[in-house]
Amino acid sequence: MPAEIKIGTHNGVFHCDEVLACYMLKTLPEYKNASIIRSRDPDVLKTCDIVVDVGGEYDPTKHRYDHHMREFNETASSVINKEGYNWTIRLSSAGLIYCHFGHRIIKQIIPEVTDENDIEEIFKKVYDTLIQEIDALDNGVPMFDAEPLYRIHTHLGARVKGLNPPWNKKNMDVEEQFRKAMALVGEEFNEFITYAAQVWLPAKNLVKEALLNRFEVDPSGEIMELKQPCPWTEHMFALEKELKIDPIIKYVIFQDNSYRIQAVPLEMGSFVCRIFLPEEWAGLRDEELSKVSGIEGGIFVHAARFIGGNKTRDGALQMARKALKIGKI
Repeated sequence: MPAEIKIGTHNGVFHCDEVLACYMLKTLPEYKNASIIRSRDPDVLKTCDIVVDVGGEYDPTKHRYDHHMREFNETASSVINKEGYNWTIRLSSAGLIYCHFGHRIIKQIIPEVTDENDIEEIFKKVYDTLIQEIDALDNGVPMFDAEPLYRIHTHLGARVKGLNPPWNKKNMDVEEQFRKAMALVGEEFNEFITYAAQVWLPAKNLVKEALLNRFEVDPSGEIMELKQPCPWTEHMFALEKELKIDPIIKYVIFQDNSYRIQAVPLEMGSFVCRIFLPEEWAGLRDEELSKVSGIEGGIFVHAARFIGGNKTRDGALQMARKALKIGKI
């Protein structure tokens, strides 16, 4: 029997880019029946035929598609290297897989389209309207030089709009489509109510407790520790005002697979932080990060400097304290 084909990606919290990357790969015949192996263990990843979003390596000749390395600066334009491609957004694993396999994927999904020029136009349109957004969000790229006036949370309006009959489907039942739209918004509304009661409110209580105990974490009062990871930014901003927190929080630490340190953004949805992690740590991993930071147990600092990781709570706390000191110089 032929050996089982394996697609490798990281375990723990999953993100849109690697989920979409895995989905796209499984549309292709060679990966259709592949198993998804979720691990950060290098020995496990070595057994995989293709690896996305983990492993610290980008080498398409070996089917290794990570984008988290300090030196990684690939864009759709640089990977495809074709005249007329002017994209500047740094790729995520979704963008990498799309750039390397996208034309074939499109042909698998819509085999009735055979004209190569049409395939190319579809490829560019889908990158512009879907993949680029995922790349930018995963890499922490600001949408504007200034902060936007509002933020998109659900894309519900676009999904409802998409249920309207298209221009070339004159016989589609408009009333039936309207009923579908009502069912869509009704389900989402009910989910929002349930989410608020069962997820949002418990998270608020965790964040409030962490804020009240902040001086037990660090004498500065500018580092907050969550007992468990949860959505915290919205609650922290509201509670800072409600509790008149002064000084405001600069870093949040919590335990996920490892211990994480996250820089607090200026406001909800912003990629601009109150104090970024130090520039000299950006994109570093493991021993190199520990050496440069002077703190043992370093795992990573994202190239955009909004999040990092350490093997221990003490290491994460030391990173927060040192980053705070450097950021105030």
